Amino acid sequence: MSNRLKTILSSVSPALGLTLAATAAWAEEAAAPAAAAAAPVVLDTGATAWMLTSTALVLMMTIPGLALFYGGMVRKKNLLATMMQSFAVTCLVTVLWAVIGYSLAFTGEGAFVGGMDRFLLNGLTKEALALPNPVPESVFMMFQMTFAIITPALITGAFADRMKFSSMLVFMALWLLIVYAPICHWVWMLDEKGGAVGFLAKMGVLDFAGGTVVHINAGVAGLVACLVLGPRKGYGTDNMAPHNLSLSIIGASLLWVGWFGFNAGSAVAADGRAGMAMTVTQIATAAAAMSWMLAEWILRKKPSALGIISGAVAGLVAITPASGFVDPKGALIIGLIAGVVCYWGATGLKHALKYDDSLDAFGVHGIGGITGAILTGVFAVEKIGGTAGLLEGNSGQVMTQVYGVLITLVYTAVVSFILLKVIDMVMGLRVTAEEEREGLDLALHGETVH
Repeated sequence: MSNRLKTILSSVSPALGLTLAATAAWAEEAAAPAAAAAAPVVLDTGATAWMLTSTALVLMMTIPGLALFYGGMVRKKNLLATMMQSFAVTCLVTVLWAVIGYSLAFTGEGAFVGGMDRFLLNGLTKEALALPNPVPESVFMMFQMTFAIITPALITGAFADRMKFSSMLVFMALWLLIVYAPICHWVWMLDEKGGAVGFLAKMGVLDFAGGTVVHINAGVAGLVACLVLGPRKGYGTDNMAPHNLSLSIIGASLLWVGWFGFNAGSAVAADGRAGMAMTVTQIATAAAAMSWMLAEWILRKKPSALGIISGAVAGLVAITPASGFVDPKGALIIGLIAGVVCYWGATGLKHALKYDDSLDAFGVHGIGGITGAILTGVFAVEKIGGTAGLLEGNSGQVMTQVYGVLITLVYTAVVSFILLKVIDMVMGLRVTAEEEREGLDLALHGETVH
C-alpha cells in the first residue's frame, strides 16, 4: 500500500467511525417513539383512583346537589316533587345506561351512533380497559353514567311545578336514548388509538367536559319543554319566589365542589391537564359569580343570594367545554363574560320573550353552554389542549365551535319537540289546574313538607 493511500485511510476512518456511531444513535432515537407507540396500554392505578373519586363527585352533583339547588328555588308545595325528579332520574338513567345507553354512546365505528357491543354491559370484564385510556372500562362507564344522569336532571328545572311525573319519566327515558346518547357519541367517541370516531369530533369541535353534550343539550331541551307545556298558573301575577334559598345555597356549593370531578375528571388521568382543568374551573366560577352579582347590584340595587349562586353555576357551565383547553387568563375572561350574559339570559331574554323557564335551565345552562363553547374557540391554548384558538392565530376554530353549537341546538330542539308532542298526545304532559294549585307534593306523591 502506498504511503499516500495509508494517509487517506487513516484520516477517513475516524470520520467514518463517527458517522456510523451517529447514524446508529439516530436510528435508536427514531425507533424509540415507534416502540413506545406500539406498547400496549396498561392499567394506571393513579388515574384509576382519580377517576373513581371523580365519578363519586359527579354523582354528588345530582344527588344531593341539583336536588337541593332546584328544591330550594320552587314553592314549598312542590319541594318533594322537584327533589324526587332528580332522584328518580338518577335511578332511571342508571338502568337505561347499563342496558343500552352506554353501548349507543361509546361503542361502534359509526360517526353518528354506537352499536350493541355493550348491550346489558356484555363483555365488560374486570380486566377490560377503556382504551385508549389506562383505566378500567367499568370505571369509565360509571364516570360517563354520572354525566348521563345529570344532563336530563338539569332539564327538569325548566318545567318545574307543572309536568306529570309519569310523563317526565317517559320523556327522560326516550330523550336519553335518542338525543343524549347520539350527541355524546358525536363528540366523545374515540377509537382504541385515540382517533376521533364521532362526526363532531372529526370536524374538530372542542368540548372537554360537556358544553355541547350536557349543557346546550339540556338547556335547549328545557326551553322546548317549557314552551310546549306553557307557563305555570299565575305566572307573572302570583308570588313564585323561592321558598328556601338556604337549600339552594347548599346545593350550589355541592355543585361547585362536584364540578371538579366533572371537569378535571374528564382528563381521564391524574396529570397536569387535570390540574389545569381544576384551576380554570375555580377561577371561572368565582369570576362569573362576581360579575353576575355586580350586574344585579348595579341594575337592581341589591346583590342577592340567588344571584351569586346562579352566577357561580353559570361560570361552571361556561368553563366546562373549555376546561381542558384554556389557561387561567382565558378562564378569568370566560367567567366574567358568562356571569353577565347568563344574567341577561335569565332576566332580560326570558322576560322579553315571555317564556316560563321556571328555574332558568335555558338561561344558565343553554346560554352559558353556548357562550363557553364559542369562547373555547377564542381562548384555546395549543400547549394545554393540543389545539390553538383565535388568539393564537387559529381563527377557524371559532367557526368550528359555532357549527358544533348549531348542530347540537337544532338536533336537540327538533327531536325534543317531537318527543314531547307525541307523549302529550298519548298520555298528556301536564298536571291538571287543580293539581297544580294544590301542589305536586300532595297531588302526585301524597306527601308534604310541614
